[in-house]
Amino acid sequence: MKPAYEHVEFGEDCSVRVYHRRLPRIPFEWHHHPEYELTLTMNSHGKRYIGDSVNDYGAEDLVLVPPDLPHTWASNRSIEPSSPQVAIVIWFDGDWARRMADCCREYEPLRRLLRRAACGLAFEAPAGEWMRGRLDALLSNVARERLSAALDILCTLADAPGRPLASPSAFDQATTGPSGHEPERINRVLSMIDARFAEPLRLSELCAAASLSERTLTRYFVQHIGESVGRYIARVRIGHACRMLADTSLPVAVIAARSGFANVANFNRQFKAARHTTPAEYRRQFAAAAPAGHDDAALLTERSPSLERERKPSGERKRRSERDRRA
Repeated sequence: MKPAYEHVEFGEDCSVRVYHRRLPRIPFEWHHHPEYELTLTMNSHGKRYIGDSVNDYGAEDLVLVPPDLPHTWASNRSIEPSSPQVAIVIWFDGDWARRMADCCREYEPLRRLLRRAACGLAFEAPAGEWMRGRLDALLSNVARERLSAALDILCTLADAPGRPLASPSAFDQATTGPSGHEPERINRVLSMIDARFAEPLRLSELCAAASLSERTLTRYFVQHIGESVGRYIARVRIGHACRMLADTSLPVAVIAARSGFANVANFNRQFKAARHTTPAEYRRQFAAAAPAGHDDAALLTERSPSLERERKPSGERKRRSERDRRA
C-alpha cells in the first residue's frame, strides 16, 4: 500500500505547527510528510502503524515520527465513550531544530532527540502524562507561547525513556537514502547494506567499504547507529519483508528469499522474534486496517480539513488560516 503524501501548512510566521485533533474515531490514513511529528494520543486505544512497526496503543500514547516514515493510528474505540478521541500533534522541521542547537547551546538536546528518533520513538507512559500537563501552553492562541512550550517539550523528551519502532528499511530508500547526518564512512556502509541486504554480507566487505578495521567499525556502529552491524542488517531484512507483506501478495517463501533469508523456517523464526507475530498475521493486520475500496489519493482527501489544501474562496482561506494558527 503506497502511503499518501501529506502537505503540512505551518501558517504565516510560525516555526512549528501545533494541531488539536478531536474525532469520534481515528481512521486508518497511511501517509508520510517531510516534517518530524510528535503525537500525543488520548482517550483512544487501537493499533499504531509506524513504518513496519505495528503495535497496540492506549492512553497518553506519545510517539515521535521522523521525516518520510509512513505512519497512521487507527481506532474505533474511545476509552471514555462519551468523549472524543484526541490527538495533539507538533510538526517541526529537522533542519530548523539542528540550527537551533547550533546557535543556542541550551537547545543541544534537540540534536540528541533527532538522533534517537531516526526510526521512530515511542515514549513510556510517564512522558505522555507529563506532556498532557503542558497542553495549556502548547495550545495557546499566542504563537510565541506555543513555540516556547514545544521547545520545552522536545528538549525534555531528549532524555525520556523510549524504544525505537521501525526498521531502517521502512523508509523509501529511493528518496531518503542513508541518514546524511552520520559520518561519511558509516554512510558508505549503510549504502552497501541498503543495496545488498538480500545477499550474504561479510563484515570484512563492509570494513573494506569504510576503510576501517572490524573493531573500529563495530565501535562506530554502536556509537552512531546504536546497535551492532549484525543486528542492523537483520532489522533491514525484516523491515524489507514487512514492506513486501503489506504492499504485495507475494508468497511468504518468495518474500523470505528476496529479503535475504536462506529458508522460510529461519525467516519465520526471526520475524516472530522481531515483530512478535508471524508473517501471515502481520499481513492480515495491514489488510484488516486498510479501508476497502479507497485508493491512495482518496485517503489524503479524507483527512481532517485543517491538514489539506482546500480550494476555498480567498476570504475563507484567510479565516481558515487564522483558525489553524490558533489551533
